[in-house]
Amino acid sequence: MSLEEHYNAMRTAAMGQLLHDGAALDQLLNAPEQDARRGLTLLARPPAGITTRIAAVLADLRRAEPDQYYYPAPDIHLTILSIISCYSGFSLALINSADYRELVGSILRGVGPFRIRYAGLTASAGSIMVQGFPEDDSLEELRNELRVGFRRSGLLQSIDQRYALRTAHSTVVRFTAPLRNPAHLVALLQQEQQTPIGSFEVDTLELVFNDWYQRAANTVPLGQYHLPYYS
Repeated sequence: MSLEEHYNAMRTAAMGQLLHDGAALDQLLNAPEQDARRGLTLLARPPAGITTRIAAVLADLRRAEPDQYYYPAPDIHLTILSIISCYSGFSLALINSADYRELVGSILRGVGPFRIRYAGLTASAGSIMVQGFPEDDSLEELRNELRVGFRRSGLLQSIDQRYALRTAHSTVVRFTAPLRNPAHLVALLQQEQQTPIGSFEVDTLELVFNDWYQRAANTVPLGQYHLPYYS
């Protein structure tokens, strides 16, 4: 199945659920005192021009469904790999972050920039995502090198335990309240399923300690890598 087919299948399944069963509401997003989930992620951030375009694409959705959670521009990200998936009780005290920073650096040595094209929206029962399409195999190859490196390292990791990451999407909306008009939202998703957003070069990666939503207030930067990375 191609990446486009995967996104289409996700959207179709989500639209059926939104219409017939309603959205799967996130009960923890607005209750941060109850949410102790933390993890370790290698990610990239789209540039300001792309996040501005995402906001424009989401404008009609925001007007139709203002009660939902729309990611602020600084929190929008592309997950390269979730090294430790968020779980309650994980903290930086449980690991030596320098070991992770150094291992990521050794894996990235010589890795060059790559490009991602954002176009259209897909969805799940609980969220709306911008569809990302790598312009070559660089992202897939990098993810595989990271998987091999961490599995050989003996460091604490949970790579692919939830699912094997194959997409290049960015989550931009989470459902936190009952939908005002599910049929209208579904129509908007159909309308925006192929809307061009733009392409950008990924030339910087960040290793971060993060919460479930990658909120800036709860993010601890651990390492930054400018591609190509040699040091």
